[in-house]
Amino acid sequence: MNGLEDLTPKQVADGLKAGTLLLIDVREPREFAIERIHGTLNHPLSTLEPAVMPVDGKRRVVLSCAGGRRSAVAAIHCQDAGVKVDAHMAGGLGAWKAAGLPVIAVDPDTGEIIDTGKL
Repeated sequence: MNGLEDLTPKQVADGLKAGTLLLIDVREPREFAIERIHGTLNHPLSTLEPAVMPVDGKRRVVLSCAGGRRSAVAAIHCQDAGVKVDAHMAGGLGAWKAAGLPVIAVDPDTGEIIDTGKL
């Protein structure tokens, strides 16, 4: 896949803690609003413009989604446009939660914010 690196949730969590990567969620705004990883930016695949991706060389840009498929597609779109995005989180948010890592979510019944902690 065009040299796309699959990172594990632990690798992503370690990079977020160290400040060496920037995580960009390519899910749709509604999905992102309901549940996300602390500090993640949202650039939905449906409106993705590779030219505006925050690639500045200070932190490695890593893409994520719900299960890993959309983030891989988004990375390829970026690469095809000449934007240096060469990694995504394999398994997406599902794998992140399965690894017991923290998220921030909204309870759909009450609107209550559920924060399982920061890294």
